[in-house]
Amino acid sequence: MAEQKLVVEGLRKSFGDLAVLDGVEFDVAPGEFVALVGPSGCGKSTLFDVVAGLEPPDAGRVLVDGEDATGRVDPFAYMPQQDLLFPWRTVLDNTALGLEVAGVARKAARQRAGALFEPFGLAGFERSRPAELSGGMRQRAALLRTVVQDRAVLLLDEPFGALDALTRIDMQAWLEGVRERYGWTVLLITHDIREAVFLADRVLVLDPRPTSVRGEVVVDLPHPRKVAMIAEPRFAELEAAVLTQVSRGRGG
Repeated sequence: MAEQKLVVEGLRKSFGDLAVLDGVEFDVAPGEFVALVGPSGCGKSTLFDVVAGLEPPDAGRVLVDGEDATGRVDPFAYMPQQDLLFPWRTVLDNTALGLEVAGVARKAARQRAGALFEPFGLAGFERSRPAELSGGMRQRAALLRTVVQDRAVLLLDEPFGALDALTRIDMQAWLEGVRERYGWTVLLITHDIREAVFLADRVLVLDPRPTSVRGEVVVDLPHPRKVAMIAEPRFAELEAAVLTQVSRGRGG
């Protein structure tokens, strides 16, 4: 059996008297796309902060490629909900920023980021400012800035949550395509069950706070996935399976 890319073991986290994580455990295989869904306020973002090394756990550990990565930020590329592009920097300079912060020379960082502009649908906008881009293009630029760092695991926290419905569907289809091309290992937080089923190989359902993994739904749809799959009976069955688990966790 291949070694897991990411293993989360028994993570617990409290803030004072408020227990947030209650023994969270799961793993992600190399090249796998796993989505986390659960009720609002259950602790998904806290879980990401602990996994990404931004918050220390009270107990448990995080392993990447079999090594203890608890409290380390270097194995992870983390894309938050907002694109956080600096308005005074060009799109190319924004996408190279993470590399520069990591110590890569500015010229080399720009070359590495620039090589991804065509597959990310941003060719010709290298010298543009973020205000000149559409919402979807801004999110693609933010994801480019994230993946160009070439970290072991991508952590995506509601990356399309601020987009309108049509742009969101376009971005989901685009992400499915580029993810297949590059074979990333991805952990996604989303409140959108349809998005989770469309993108993920497995969907993990979290309990209300203090959270743990209630169960999982294996998404046995073939890749590459097309938007038309959303209308197929098997897709509806998988959505219903996730929704049933989420509803049970809320007492529904």
